[in-house]
Amino acid sequence: MRPTFRSKPQVVHDLLHEAIIHGEYKPGERLVIDEVAARLGVSQIPVREAVRQLEADGLVTFEPYAGATVTEFSPNLIFEIFALLEALEVICGRRACTCMSDAELAELAAIVTEMDGLLDDPEQWSQKNRQFHLMICQFSHVQLIERMLENALDHWDRLRLHYVKDVLQPRMPEAQQDHHRMIEAFRRRDADEIEHLLRSHNQRALAAYIDLLQQNGLLEQSEGGCR
Repeated sequence: MRPTFRSKPQVVHDLLHEAIIHGEYKPGERLVIDEVAARLGVSQIPVREAVRQLEADGLVTFEPYAGATVTEFSPNLIFEIFALLEALEVICGRRACTCMSDAELAELAAIVTEMDGLLDDPEQWSQKNRQFHLMICQFSHVQLIERMLENALDHWDRLRLHYVKDVLQPRMPEAQQDHHRMIEAFRRRDADEIEHLLRSHNQRALAAYIDLLQQNGLLEQSEGGCR
């Protein structure tokens, strides 16, 4: 999770980060340092530091003769993102079975209950869904993996909002059932069941998104088999 008290470069980073995720800065668009600084009312120094961090996050690329540009992406990234999510979440889920306290499990279960009331609000549900999966990682006490998972989810949010926003709501009831099953498996401290649930949860989501992309002509039918 991002810290509560933030330096000026961190504030600038978070503002640019959200703007890129939500498409205010388009893929391939230049980030002109002095223009960004003027818009945010800061000097160029924190903007440069923030842009360097965004490069480390994979959201900004430095191009010869162009400077900083928003990283291009394509629907093909869906395979890489889901592979990362599945691998990272399985590690966290198995470890959380032994590391998560009863109080933390109660907190996780409360998020799922809250999500039950958000099935008619895909964007709010999606934010709570992100929180749910990050909390599992947080409660497994693996800080490096938590940051990696957060970064993978950032890329997923960007791809989802750009390409596959419409597929979320039809999947939400099934995803909620998965979340309730995960809570029960955590209560039993059943690491094998958690791994199974997390893998199937990710794989069914990936299949749904691939289907939509193929229907819209954004992904070739043969591409899924080589990823």
